Amino acid sequence: MGATGAITDVAGIRVGHVQKSGGGWLSGVTVVLPPRGTVGSVDVRGGGPATHETDSLDPTTLSQTVDAVVLTGGSAFGLAAAGGAMRWCEENGRGFPVPGGLVPIVPAAAIFDLGRGGDFSARPGEAMGYAATVAAAGQPEGHDVERGNVGAGTGAAIGRGTYKGGVGTASITLDNGVVVAALAVVNALGLPFGTPSQWTEAGIGGTDPDAKEPPPLNTTLVVVATDAVLDKADCKRTASAAHAGLARALNPSHTLADGDTVFALATGAVALDRSTPAARQISLITLQSAAADVVRLAILDGISRAEAVTTAAGTLGAYGR
Repeated sequence: MGATGAITDVAGIRVGHVQKSGGGWLSGVTVVLPPRGTVGSVDVRGGGPATHETDSLDPTTLSQTVDAVVLTGGSAFGLAAAGGAMRWCEENGRGFPVPGGLVPIVPAAAIFDLGRGGDFSARPGEAMGYAATVAAAGQPEGHDVERGNVGAGTGAAIGRGTYKGGVGTASITLDNGVVVAALAVVNALGLPFGTPSQWTEAGIGGTDPDAKEPPPLNTTLVVVATDAVLDKADCKRTASAAHAGLARALNPSHTLADGDTVFALATGAVALDRSTPAARQISLITLQSAAADVVRLAILDGISRAEAVTTAAGTLGAYGR
């Protein structure tokens, strides 16, 4: 693991959270702010996604870099938070150059947490997106990341809305010095399985027959980051490979009622060995395998850091505790 075991072990990555609870609220926004020039792509696998600007991350499209990634509560309503991050980026000279100015590339994805605080209309908007971006920009290099009931994980739940989900993060440093890290917002229909011994000792398996019926939508959102030099197609393949980490951590995953989405960012600070076709293949396979591993770790971290909460809508227990 890296210095903090967080996505910020990738140099230049910063994370900001803003959340609100009480008075009908239980939601928030998390912004991942990468250094300028970061390349990115995405892979959306869930059957119920709520996303913004993901088409621009396709390797065949014009833009190459990502200015910020917004993870938010509020389902499709919460995608308005991306506007706040875009405003901050424009004010700070980040964006795709066009005649007359800049257009920030700010993809976003949302979890379904509507009504978990008691008020269906209490959901993030542009102001919270801006505040979360300001919070990220104000963090020092290599800062640790708040986890659990923060940011987009504030209203997250797992196990058919029975237990509390949250924000988790982890990092791995490969033998070649490349850092691969992930941040996850865990709001899943499923529960962990194949997990460390403490989960088994708690007597909790991958399903709960006594759980409530699933809420309309569930989603695990992930940002994978690395300091390797990757192009957009490499990032796309990394995001795809990282989805294996969701499948290893959660049972079930990628269902019709989940909006599971993985973003992949590459800051380009460390060159991979591409001296021969075989070396290139080994370098990418090693990195992408690590991406799946670190996603699993980030998801389990998010669940283990989540604390029980009670609102007007009911109680979400702490899983395994």
